[in-house]
Amino acid sequence: MNEYGVVLESGAVRFERLLPGPVERVWSYLVDSDKRGTWLASGRIEPRVGGAADLLFKHSEITGEAPPERYREMNDNGWPSRGTVTRYEPMTALAMTWPGEGEASSEVTFELVPEGEKVRLVVTHRKLAGKAEMANVSSGWHAHLGLLEDRLAGNPPRGFWSRIERLEAEYAERFADLPA
Repeated sequence: MNEYGVVLESGAVRFERLLPGPVERVWSYLVDSDKRGTWLASGRIEPRVGGAADLLFKHSEITGEAPPERYREMNDNGWPSRGTVTRYEPMTALAMTWPGEGEASSEVTFELVPEGEKVRLVVTHRKLAGKAEMANVSSGWHAHLGLLEDRLAGNPPRGFWSRIERLEAEYAERFADLPA
């Protein structure tokens, strides 16, 4: 399975990971603040459509690495993300709005499909403003999903900041031929 995100359509990328199950365990890493905080962001997600999705990205809690200068404030103080739950189907799917560039919101969907003892996680991020935002978001999802894989497999977490700039450059190159 390719760990790189793929473009679905203009402004949309999709990632797939085959993770150690069972599905209840993977689901808990999406909805439980403490577990989600080990790979993405902590915070409350109300378990209903229309509920609040208030996340705090505090990368100092998911990696011991020092961030690049341009991300230092996000690492130290955290970055709040306020969204709304648009889909909530326990053990199957979770979707929420996601702050985008300017006032625009995008939408992230997590879908879980059991496959034997493993679980296929499909993350789709839609309504991205253009290829620059697609590259930025894709590098972030790529790095965060790597941390989730490590947590679920019981492995030491791989680097986040040590990978992010390289991933940003790789996604910018992958998306270079897309319309601006």
